[in-house]
Amino acid sequence: MSDDFDNFYDQDFEYDEDFVGEDIHPVHSTYERWRPALAAFAVLITVVAIGMFANDRNNGGASGSSDSTVEQSTIPVVTVPLTRTIKPGMKGDDVLRLQQRLAAMHFDPGPQDGVYGQNTVQAVWAFQKLIMQTPRERATDEVTPSTWAIMETAAPVVPRRQADSPSHVEVYLPEQVLVVFKGSEPQLITHISSGSNEKWCEEVTIDPGQDGNNTAQQIKEGICGEAITPPGIFYFYNRHTGMRESKLGSMYNPVYFNYNIAIHGAILVPLKPASHGCVRIPMSVARYFPALVAYGDRVYVFDGIKEPEEYGSPVPPFDKPDPNYTTTTSSTIAPKPGASTTVVP
Repeated sequence: MSDDFDNFYDQDFEYDEDFVGEDIHPVHSTYERWRPALAAFAVLITVVAIGMFANDRNNGGASGSSDSTVEQSTIPVVTVPLTRTIKPGMKGDDVLRLQQRLAAMHFDPGPQDGVYGQNTVQAVWAFQKLIMQTPRERATDEVTPSTWAIMETAAPVVPRRQADSPSHVEVYLPEQVLVVFKGSEPQLITHISSGSNEKWCEEVTIDPGQDGNNTAQQIKEGICGEAITPPGIFYFYNRHTGMRESKLGSMYNPVYFNYNIAIHGAILVPLKPASHGCVRIPMSVARYFPALVAYGDRVYVFDGIKEPEEYGSPVPPFDKPDPNYTTTTSSTIAPKPGASTTVVP
């Protein structure tokens, strides 16, 4: 036996580098002996894991997405139901919640005092016309529980255009609503009254510096015109502070965007178009509206028929003297005390 063993080691063996045997290299560790098997097992685990991941994705992510979906669907929307129909003159916590919700959506309700007054009514009009798409002639002064439910979950208003100015204004003539955007975020949404589309002839008062009055005194004249607010693309180019009298009527804090046509405050802002061509906004809104816009800010006027770009920047109809008006010496009056003629671009 000993001789056979010695003869075995006397033989010449050719070393195979791809083979590792325990009899030839007895100094290798147990890890070295099992390394091929471990590598094969690791490959097998990897293949199984990839297969399970692919199957999970094909099943809609049952281990992840469905859990997330279930979790989200179980989160309740916190709402406070309205238990009565709110009408003008009413007071209460529900009126306050209404005002707070309108303000959060940038519909200006006026003072948040829990009193359902005219400012809040006009904000509700704007909401009904723009969000609920209620025809302007069917907008109401009342807030029903169903209207409140829509208001609680209404999505934010987004612009119809991305302007080349930091802020811009969009005027929607069919809805009679105006929105001021800063970038893509609404800053103000308000009810308006634009041109009535009627022909008119009236005696008008014109302040010094206004179109048609190059004197230093306030004058009166007979003017005929067409009450049209042209659709198209414009920009703010001029403004006055305070109350102004012009061919188109009385204007508070007017900001001009198309010749004599301006966005301005007015005491009367009815549901129907009623101006001589300007865009009327509530007096409470007009107090701060000029601070929201700047010289050069774009104004897009939509008429619901064609896009503003298709109109370009049309000028409004030019007025003309009333042939039946007789000028008298009383048509020239002294300027109002404290009247401002300052132009702030």
